Amino acid sequence: MIPAPRTSAFVCPIEWGFAARAIAGETESGDLHFVATHAGGVLIAVIDGLGHGSEAALASRLAAATLAEHLGESVTALMAHCHATLQRTRGAVLSLACIEPDGRGMTWLGVGNVDATLHRAGSARQQRESLHHRGGVVGYQLPPLRAATLALAPGDTLVFATDGIASTFNSVSPVGWHPQDAADHILRLYGKDTDDALVVVARTVGD
Repeated sequence: MIPAPRTSAFVCPIEWGFAARAIAGETESGDLHFVATHAGGVLIAVIDGLGHGSEAALASRLAAATLAEHLGESVTALMAHCHATLQRTRGAVLSLACIEPDGRGMTWLGVGNVDATLHRAGSARQQRESLHHRGGVVGYQLPPLRAATLALAPGDTLVFATDGIASTFNSVSPVGWHPQDAADHILRLYGKDTDDALVVVARTVGD
């Protein structure tokens, strides 16, 4: 993670936490998160370098450094910058979300299979919306990029998970949990032993 400097005038509209582990036998994980504040809100990214080990970790670190360099640009521009940077690496899959400074809106975009799900708060029925991530590999084959924008309310909870987390993790809503507790719980119960694994949980708290 490479956080951007905060100014005293900016109040972060989210609380967040993460949990991660590398596959057994590797000292580095190819899964990496990046969360940073900027004038336009908060950028959340989860990057999964293809494969495992040092080469996967290198691709993820380069993507994170690229996001830091271009922080504040649109999610489509950020994805394109990462694609250009990673062309001499093994590539990565990547999902991005930019949450507005007042916590009332979010624009998100995904390439590859990093899952992102928004769990709605304040509803008698459990409601969730999933990021429509398009097939491709950042640095190798980039599909047409179409970001989507959603309204947010306080307590809405966003979960990012790499493919080292079993897809059944979405069967339980993290709404009402502290984000760090939810991230730890998801990794412990749904993390696979056959892959690097990472989960990020972010809850909106308003402006």
